[in-house]
Order: sequence, then structure tokens, then C-alpha cells
Amino acid sequence: MGTVFSIAVRDPGPDTPGALRRIVERLHRIDAVFSTYRPESQISLLGRGELALADCDPEVRTVLAACREVAAETDGYFTEQPGGRLDPSGWVKGWAVEEAAALLRASGARQYCVSGGGDVQTSGGPWRIGIADPRQDSTDPGRLVAVLSGRDLAVATSGTAERGAHILDPHTGRPADGLASLTLVGAPGTGIARTDAWATAAFAMGPERALAWATRRPAIEALAVLPDGTKRWTPGLPQHLPPSGPADWQLAAR
Repeated sequence: MGTVFSIAVRDPGPDTPGALRRIVERLHRIDAVFSTYRPESQISLLGRGELALADCDPEVRTVLAACREVAAETDGYFTEQPGGRLDPSGWVKGWAVEEAAALLRASGARQYCVSGGGDVQTSGGPWRIGIADPRQDSTDPGRLVAVLSGRDLAVATSGTAERGAHILDPHTGRPADGLASLTLVGAPGTGIARTDAWATAAFAMGPERALAWATRRPAIEALAVLPDGTKRWTPGLPQHLPPSGPADWQLAAR
């Protein structure tokens, strides 16, 4: 998937090492089927017309169906074919994090955090999650724009910091440039797969439409960083900030 996964378990048990091995195997399987970096993956073969959907792993059909659901939920701002090329990575990466988290829970863990390429699913807590400043440079690579705190959270960030202007507006076909980053926070029970896909779609919407859309969604809050560094957020975002956060976060959404 072209990214790094990390796992923290606060309550390891006898089956935790086995669960971690199963997670690694599961992630490699997902990568083998869905990686757009691998020309021999099923999704690459399908996109080139060298493999029929009926001959793919059944999870391919499940993933493509989920992508269509998200497209409907976001007024078409999400697509599994950005730029006309089959690429459901906007769903797959968060789903892979979700799958890893499910294997940990099945092993008996209840206090854990799974992170994959900026998508984070936590259980138990509270956990503190730093949001990278999309305008950081090589002189300050660890600079944060915010720190979120809470229990059982799904946090996904889409932006240009790591891969440049790679998110396309499906309605225009052009790179989305109205935001530097967009972070969505899902309340307990909100899966990271959908939260991540929504974050991709909301980034493509631009700041005004994205914040209005997120405000209407139950159990979702948003933090937008504009190209000039200005921060904007939905009214409920301050509930996810540590009590010691800056006073200006307690203001209403602006």
C-alpha cells in the first residue's frame, strides 16, 4: 500500500504475538490483491482488463461496492476511479487498519491503537493523536497542527504533505487545491474505513463544502487546514481536544 503500519497494545495477552503475526499476514494479503503499486495485483490486472471481476477475490467486489456507497454519501466526491484509473485505495487503506484492529480485538485486546499511513483506529483509551502540520518543512519535520484525545476513535487525515497534490476532484478531474489537509474524527463505533474514505472525499470538496458536509454528518467532526495555515473546524471538534488545549479551540466553528 506504499505506507507504514504501526500497532500499540496496552494490554497484551498470551495471544497477542499470534495476533500480530496474523495481522502481518492479513495486511500482506490485502496488499497482494489491492496494491496499485504491484502490476501483478488483482486490482491492477482488473484495471487493465486482464482479469474479470468474476475471477477476482470476492473481497474485490465487496470493496468496490463500499466505494460506490461512499460515492453516494459524498455527492460523488469519492470514486474508485480517480483520473479514470481503477484505484480503490481511498477505501482499502482504512479498511486494512480496521481489519488489523478486528484481529487484535479477537485476540482479547481492548486497549490498542492501529495506525496505517495517517489513519488511526483506537480502542479503549484515552489516546492522544497528533495531527501533522501539512506546511512543515525539513527543518521541523515533527511539527503538529493539533493533538486530539479520546476513547475508541477513528481519525483520518487527507492532505498534500506526504504525496503532494494527489487527490483529484472527481467532478473536474483536476487536483484538489483548496485545502492543505483535512482531518475527520469519527465518534466511537465509527469505522476507520468509512472515516478515511469520507476524509478523501471531503478534501476534494474544498473547505467550505467540506465543513458544511461534515457538520451535517452525525458522529463526525472535522479539522481543516488551509494552504496559508489557517485552521477551521466543525462545532464539535473541541470535545476531542485535551483540556489543556489552546483557548481559541473553545470558540465556535469559524
